[in-house]
Amino acid sequence: MAEWGFLTNHLHALYCVARHPGIRIREIAESIGVQERAAHRIVAELVEGGYLTRRRVGSRNFYELHPNQPLRREGLDEVAVGEILEVLLRRKGEATPMRGPGTSDESRRR
Repeated sequence: MAEWGFLTNHLHALYCVARHPGIRIREIAESIGVQERAAHRIVAELVEGGYLTRRRVGSRNFYELHPNQPLRREGLDEVAVGEILEVLLRRKGEATPMRGPGTSDESRRR
């Protein structure tokens, strides 16, 4: 029987970026447990979907997370991805970069 978990690879990638905006694709792949090619595809899909913005600084990519994007799940589309990430980051005792301009409860519902 295959292993399963509660987090999708896409959410796990967002979690990695929330913790380390300058994380490398190789490190995302290792954390998720997938090949680099799969991690590259996941990050590209997150960029295309508006969940991340990729910015090149020198030879490195840095990612900006857009936490007010809705979850891509019928029935949960009123929940912002940042709400889930806040819980995960808080559990690890880390600062939560989810709050800021445009991420209030009111703006997430728009």
